[in-house]
Amino acid sequence: MEDLKISLLWVRDQPVILDYHLAALYEVKTKRLNEQVRRNRFRFPEDFVFRLTPIEWEKVVANCDHLCKPFYANILPIAFSEQGALMASTVLHSSKAIQMSIYIVRAFVKMRIEMSANEIILRRLAEIDRTLLMHDDGLRDLYEKLMPLLEPNREPERRKIGFGEIECEDLGADRDQGFKAMA
Repeated sequence: MEDLKISLLWVRDQPVILDYHLAALYEVKTKRLNEQVRRNRFRFPEDFVFRLTPIEWEKVVANCDHLCKPFYANILPIAFSEQGALMASTVLHSSKAIQMSIYIVRAFVKMRIEMSANEIILRRLAEIDRTLLMHDDGLRDLYEKLMPLLEPNREPERRKIGFGEIECEDLGADRDQGFKAMA
């Protein structure tokens, strides 16, 4: 029984199994399973069993390559939550249904364990990300403080003392006029 693969899908924020997968596990026809659900409607509230909407079905088909849209020509599939799958075994009254209900419980438990492990990993990655961001800010501050120290020292311009050339553009013309006046 361990070699069976249960196709659990994520719809409406919960793991579900579609009616034809559940019927295959219980070794009954999908029509008979759905018939028993209709006859015992009071045992299957909305959180146990619901019919997929066309949009949900399109998303399921897009995400799961083993499902083909032409399989359901006129009717959308029914999705069973964990509780709905277990309740289906009580209305089918077969030994195979009882064995498979135990198997389904184990599959849902395994999925919960894997999801919690993923959640722990995501939390740890977020913590590492925050730590790296803090270190990044610290390194940026250190870089900004060290950059002025790493630039070559420039001597401030000092005023020259002593004789030197004076740069005067118009002084030459004034000097020539002064010499002419003296003559």
